[in-house]
Amino acid sequence: MKARGALVLVLGIVLGLSFSLGGGVLAERDAPSKTLPWEDARLLAEVLERVKQEYVEPVEDHELMESAVRGMVTHLDSHSQFLDPDEYEEIRINTSGNYSGVGLEVNMDGGKVIVVAPIDDTPAARAGLQSGDEIISIDDIVVDEANVNDTIGRMRGKPGTKVAISVIRDGVSEPIDFTLIRTHVQVNSVRGELLEPDIGYVRITHFSETTYRDLRHTIDELRSSAADGLHGIILDLRNNPGGVLEAAVAVSDAFLDGGVIVSAQGRGPDATFEHQARAGDLLDGMLMIVMVNGGSASASEIVAGALRDHKRATVVGAKTFGKGSVQTVMPLSNGRAIKLTTSRYFTPSGETIQDHGIMPDIVLTDASYEDAMAGAAEHRTEVGAALLQKDRQLRQTLSILKGGQILQSRLE
Repeated sequence: MKARGALVLVLGIVLGLSFSLGGGVLAERDAPSKTLPWEDARLLAEVLERVKQEYVEPVEDHELMESAVRGMVTHLDSHSQFLDPDEYEEIRINTSGNYSGVGLEVNMDGGKVIVVAPIDDTPAARAGLQSGDEIISIDDIVVDEANVNDTIGRMRGKPGTKVAISVIRDGVSEPIDFTLIRTHVQVNSVRGELLEPDIGYVRITHFSETTYRDLRHTIDELRSSAADGLHGIILDLRNNPGGVLEAAVAVSDAFLDGGVIVSAQGRGPDATFEHQARAGDLLDGMLMIVMVNGGSASASEIVAGALRDHKRATVVGAKTFGKGSVQTVMPLSNGRAIKLTTSRYFTPSGETIQDHGIMPDIVLTDASYEDAMAGAAEHRTEVGAALLQKDRQLRQTLSILKGGQILQSRLE
């Protein structure tokens, strides 16, 4: 997290308005250029006054002003957002890896709430919610542009309480209804297993403040468990919706000996930056594959792009989500904040990720590499065998890693 007190997220100007509805707009026509134009300020004052006087029900001034601010920020793009004190507290909790809810990462796009990915081992994942699902109602409250934030907030709540979520899914004619039990989730962002005695599997579910520490611990455990040493690693970023920028940089740096990890361009004083890798590779250059899919977003795309561009790893799977912007959470008065898009970031080769995503080196299909798996399970670990049994794409990826020729040609 940045020392200046702003949370920088990957999944982010403060405009000061000074006016009084009673005494008119406090802006002169010859005011400095940074002052809100008089005609624009008058328009806002006129609308607020009309609503106050003639709306069918009375509305408090502070509610009108907060709604105006919320609308102004959310109109900028699908990722910027005004945060009331409760929402701000939730986002701070989420970046620490602890929260109470259903474990679902979503993206607001044109008034629609789209599932980026359910987080592993959470109520949403166990119930079967999928990347790309469109949430249409929460607790029977229909999601629309007027109540997006309120309905999203309904997914949060006390552990043990129920929440009903309805979604539309491509290829399914009728809405799908889920009833989830909220839980207090301490999400361990990294887990690892041995797929075979010398091949490790590392899954990162999201990027939080503890991810790099969890990664080091997981790799140390895999090394200790591999009696004859590790010869390859599969890093699984599928359905990883992103998280904290600094965590993505640290994870990329863990496998690189130098070079640019990610660069960003923006207008603010801290919005244009470049992160460089330091010497030291946790895996000492061993063979590595990164798995991605359409649910891999933001921080996941930074890692995949950095390792691919530096030819440190081969990326396999499906095209990623395509969220290449940085959101900065900026504290305001009275416990409020704004999450504002402040930068767009680029891979080391200069490619933009926004709306483009990361295209894998090898696109996995259900049939790819399956025949090559014959006889490959002889010395597989018990847990690794269970993973491979239920995950066809993981079996394909293991086949690619064991073959080595495609991957090695990329590393040379």
